[in-house]
Amino acid sequence: MAELAAVLRREVNRYSPGEKLPSSRALVERYGVSPVTVSRAVAALAAEGLVVTRPGAGAFRARRPTGVRKAADTSWQEVALSAESASASGEPIPRTVDASGVDATLAVPAPGVIAFNVGYLHSSLQPERSLAAALARAGRRPGAWASPPIEGLEELRGWFARGIAGTDEGAIGASAVIITAGGQSALTTALRALAPPGAPVLVESPTYPGMLAVAHASGVRPVPVPVDADGVRPELLEDAFRATGARLFIGQPLYQNPSGAVLAEERRSEVLRIARAAGAFVVEDDFARYLVHADAGAPPRTLMADDPEGTVVHIRSLTKCTSPSLRVGALAARGPALERLRAIQVVDSFFVPRPLQETALELVGSPAWGRHLRAVAAGLTERRRAMATALLSELPDVPAPAVPSGGYHLWQRLPEGTDETVFAAVALRAGVAVAPGRPYFPAEAPAPHVRLSFAGTAGTTEIIDGVRRLRSAFDQLGLH
Repeated sequence: MAELAAVLRREVNRYSPGEKLPSSRALVERYGVSPVTVSRAVAALAAEGLVVTRPGAGAFRARRPTGVRKAADTSWQEVALSAESASASGEPIPRTVDASGVDATLAVPAPGVIAFNVGYLHSSLQPERSLAAALARAGRRPGAWASPPIEGLEELRGWFARGIAGTDEGAIGASAVIITAGGQSALTTALRALAPPGAPVLVESPTYPGMLAVAHASGVRPVPVPVDADGVRPELLEDAFRATGARLFIGQPLYQNPSGAVLAEERRSEVLRIARAAGAFVVEDDFARYLVHADAGAPPRTLMADDPEGTVVHIRSLTKCTSPSLRVGALAARGPALERLRAIQVVDSFFVPRPLQETALELVGSPAWGRHLRAVAAGLTERRRAMATALLSELPDVPAPAVPSGGYHLWQRLPEGTDETVFAAVALRAGVAVAPGRPYFPAEAPAPHVRLSFAGTAGTTEIIDGVRRLRSAFDQLGLH
């Protein structure tokens, strides 16, 4: 649709204002597309004010407005938007929010560009038929459009609870779970509930830029704690708690984004011990639990499964392993924190729409669910191997990235002194979209990186082609 709209956008200038454009049938025949595609493309131009549609008559080039309308003066907003409020300590809280890191992973590349930047599965890995069937079954459930319980459907909460508890089934009950509108919403709720504006919050470095954007939007101050191949470094975490007085640490113990690290067994108990000594919460962002690769062993238990004292607040989501539009996730907590989380969610959004919850419940309760996870595991494994092999072959002079056994991306270090923004722009001109590494760091980055996602690609052939295009970008910038 976007490609046809671009063509029609150029063609419309050939017509006089008020002149009729070719019929839908003519456009279908000329461009070899479906009537639905034509309809959507024309609607896009109508929304831009380039054409006017008249039912039964067709589409016409829009007439130029008569007279010159004075541009509205919105400069007053700069003053209003820059006003700062004070934190509990009296320090000003910045109100600007940098969403560039999130935008880089949500942007849909132009046709012909290979997407190494996206954060979701390619359509060929999404369970589209199973989702359609689940949605149809959900719509037939009695009361499917009625208000759900504020915390979420009991059955769905129980399903999430069993997954979080793992082998210790029953240790975490449905009553400890709140259904959220995906993982991003859960992160927002957790930050607002557990940290007051202006407070320091310890975060991994590097880390997920969407979490940093949420932190800044919530008015808290992210404090970096370095990550190595075995996850967050406990000694530096302890130092950071002591130096800042923080009461919250946010981490991704499983296939960390972007490093791919898994928190080492000997560090798990240390992280919990350090947080308990500081009287602090640990938010466990378990985003990749359903993205384990086929050649990996069983993933470690959740931190929450080893924490009966309520230190850990757990987050997970179905979105990453299914579809960007199945925005269903879960928050789990124990003690008074659970009520605080529930209250924040109620104030923000009331509840997650029941039809979406019913669809999720139908999906995970069907035989198709296990088959889908196995297909995702195999597909991600194949793509990961292709990307790692291609990088070694095409870029032998660049340090090889760590190869994770889960998740959907590789964290590629660039040569010292590389300008990531320039590199990303040159790569895009070469036909491949990448995510620059700078937005993944809460403070100064120790080295330039790019995140290369293999999940959003059509398959190994496209990955190999994409890495060759990356090599072209390296050659143009002389990065060898």
